[in-house]
Amino acid sequence: MGDISKERASKLLNDFQDINFVSILLIIAIAWLVIHLSRRVLPYLAERGPSQFRLYLIGAVPVIRLLTLTVAILWIIPIIFNITMQNFLVIAGAASVAIGFAFKDLASSVIAGVVAVFERPYRPGDWVRIDKDYGEVVSVGLRSLQLRTPADDIVTVPHDRIWEENIVNSNDGAHTLMCVADFYVAPGNDAARLRAGLQRVAATSAYLHYDRPILVIVTEKPFATHFKLKAYPFDMRDQFQFLSDLTVRGQIAIAAAGARPISAPVSIDEEGTAG
Repeated sequence: MGDISKERASKLLNDFQDINFVSILLIIAIAWLVIHLSRRVLPYLAERGPSQFRLYLIGAVPVIRLLTLTVAILWIIPIIFNITMQNFLVIAGAASVAIGFAFKDLASSVIAGVVAVFERPYRPGDWVRIDKDYGEVVSVGLRSLQLRTPADDIVTVPHDRIWEENIVNSNDGAHTLMCVADFYVAPGNDAARLRAGLQRVAATSAYLHYDRPILVIVTEKPFATHFKLKAYPFDMRDQFQFLSDLTVRGQIAIAAAGARPISAPVSIDEEGTAG
């Protein structure tokens, strides 16, 4: 019985002299070249080509990497292993046990990364918030993604956060996103006049995306009238300049209308940020 088991185990691997190591090295080199070129060429074209194609080009990078790695692995396995249905079950069982015990967290992140490639809760070029981290997705790997924050920090976030955290995607593949500027004005002013003035502020901004709507939401608070100015920049990378422009010129417009802006109390939890 032991001899039979040893014979079966020995057949899992091809004979050493039958393994073509040159082919394996060539496959690895081709896969590395394809991945390297996709990571260099597609972002280069995205930054210099038409803006409407930017997200599609940089979003293709993780898909190409995943497909390339999958093809390379499936190509190499028959060269090394003697693939039969019985051997496949033995290899798959052993690999799953090893991964489950030794690389549980890594496997969880890799599986979540594969899910993310197809479900696309985020992709390169998207602006997302994961827990307290907000920024642009600059790369999506098999284990993690990288965010560039407004402070120009790079934050590495494991993919397995999608199992536990809500992923807030501000643009979801679109070429722009909503920016929100908040203004609090003392009660008793002409709300219609102030609303029209804030709409003009957004309509005359150099950063405005003219094909998207401008909204001014007015709500009455116990301490003030709250004006929420919502508009879209032409390029979402200009969201913070756009928000600053709306805020500064909006305050000037409110003062010119004879209204008195006030600060919101600390207890009021209003985001008032891009996205």
